[in-house]
Amino acid sequence: MKLDVDVLRYLSKDDFRVLTAVELGMRNHEIVPTELIDRIARLKHGGTYKVLKNLLKHKLLHHDSSKYDGFRLTYLGYDYLAIKTMVNKGVFVGVGRQIGVGKESDIFEVVCEDGTVLAMKLHRLGRVSFRAVKSKRDYLRHRSSYNWLYLSRLAALKEFAFMKALETHSFPVPKAVEHNRHCVVMSLVQGYPLVQVKQLQNPETVFETILGIVVRLAEHGLIHCDFNEFNIMIDDDEKITMIDFPQMVSVSHRNAQMYFDRDVECIFKFFQKRFNLSFQESIDDNDDSDEGKDEDGRPCFSEIERSAGFLDKELAASGFSRKDEEDIRRFIEGGAEAETNSDSEVDSVEDLNESILLQVEEHENKGKDESCEAAESGASEREDATDEEENEMENEAELTKSLNRQRRHAIAATRRGRKSLASRNSYKDKGGRSSHNSKLQKQLSGW
Repeated sequence: MKLDVDVLRYLSKDDFRVLTAVELGMRNHEIVPTELIDRIARLKHGGTYKVLKNLLKHKLLHHDSSKYDGFRLTYLGYDYLAIKTMVNKGVFVGVGRQIGVGKESDIFEVVCEDGTVLAMKLHRLGRVSFRAVKSKRDYLRHRSSYNWLYLSRLAALKEFAFMKALETHSFPVPKAVEHNRHCVVMSLVQGYPLVQVKQLQNPETVFETILGIVVRLAEHGLIHCDFNEFNIMIDDDEKITMIDFPQMVSVSHRNAQMYFDRDVECIFKFFQKRFNLSFQESIDDNDDSDEGKDEDGRPCFSEIERSAGFLDKELAASGFSRKDEEDIRRFIEGGAEAETNSDSEVDSVEDLNESILLQVEEHENKGKDESCEAAESGASEREDATDEEENEMENEAELTKSLNRQRRHAIAATRRGRKSLASRNSYKDKGGRSSHNSKLQKQLSGW
């Protein structure tokens, strides 16, 4: 959906209050009931319904009445909430043109109060071009229901945390400024995507720089997982800047080697096709730098040492609160917990089966010993049981008789005290048929 910020200046406080009420209701409702929105917003004189109609007209909400009457936020309404919060914080004062469109995000220019131009990235998971989140990303594992807005918020939190951490370790990344909901504000990179570049003055130097970034990331414990010509920015001085971080994983991931080899392969293929680099010749010239590389010069993941630090573990303290860290761990690392619990469940089931078999054997042995005693005492117990049953039958018959008598007395008492009632609508029609009939009924009851 196209972002049109012109409507934003005409929205009132009540409009944003109702939008926030819908956002709060979507924490545990896919479609928020209208009554719940009214209770959360607390507008006077039923103003919530008028505001809902206005927001629906501007496509900030979506109405659904298939099961019950309710509303849900659209991405445009979520954008307005994030932009309004950023403006209130003083991060920027205006939104400019759109400078990028991806399969899971939109990028816009924003202007600060002092005239500085920044980049605003709005995550939009759930597009038709990229809806296979469950298979392509590890946000949701072993889960069937999810909310696209909440997943976009998690992606923004993760990207902001990675950007902050990489910036502190002197990686060539944009400067992270602020984040809110699914929105991340960062510095604007003055350059072009590498895919748009046709010629380079020093392609070998650029290639070595890019490959060094991949290896350095692995030494810090991270893998980009989408390191290609679309996510590499280059300026006129051939300076490299790396972007797009929500899909980054740790080197301890079970598919880490596959992701690392895929990033390296993308770089080799692009430079070989676009700039006609022959990597075998450059390798033969530099025999001293072949340590940790294959025959064709590709770095080996198994030979990379994490000497620079454990950045993947330190990211929890950069840009995340404790609650957000728990949400990320619940969505991203949920599969590992399920795998470890599966082995313990198997062991516990085996122990339960053994205990059940032992209990069954003990029960059978006890049954054999007790069968003889039960046969001897069975005759005397049967005689006592017959006497008790006869006494119970006599008591039940007496109780039913007394209850029937009490019920007859109660019915007779109510009939004696009943009074004839006039027509319910007799006061409405004065002088009509109903009032005439009521007068006749009163005369007949007096007779």
